[in-house]
Amino acid sequence: MNDLNVVIALITRDNDYQEEQASSTMAAAARLGIQIQVIYADNDAVNQTQQILKVIQDPIQRPAAILVEPVGTGMIQVAKASVGAGIGWGVLNRQPEYISKLYRNGRAPAFCVTCDQEEVGRIQGKQLAALVSKGNVLYLEGPSSSSVVILRAQGKDVGAESDGTHAIGMPF
Repeated sequence: MNDLNVVIALITRDNDYQEEQASSTMAAAARLGIQIQVIYADNDAVNQTQQILKVIQDPIQRPAAILVEPVGTGMIQVAKASVGAGIGWGVLNRQPEYISKLYRNGRAPAFCVTCDQEEVGRIQGKQLAALVSKGNVLYLEGPSSSSVVILRAQGKDVGAESDGTHAIGMPF
């Protein structure tokens, strides 16, 4: 059996997508002989930070890597602590700007796994355009400071305008 130990830090267990992430991760880990510990932040960024710092500071159960889907924050200080301790750091469904610097200067791997958010926005824009034959669509997006929201909004504008529909986003 492999001694590889990985912590997966997810946002909440009250979400089908998050549960599927945990389930598919556990199945893949079982096939590969990797030990996985899944922790949930209960939608609380402070709780998530504390959970991960506790993992980093535990010399007995220190993992080889931490994969995190952050609750609202980029977690740069926690990422630095992880890589500084020689623990790999992976961010799920986000593309934080600090990753390239950590990757170049770190003692452990640092990476992110995400989809093309602008393309997702284009698909959403086309879906909005298909919902109306003409006129305007009002949709809510947020939080407006999220890089995901910004990229999807850029793509959505292109996707909606391709059919002559204008979608006006209302950030919150």
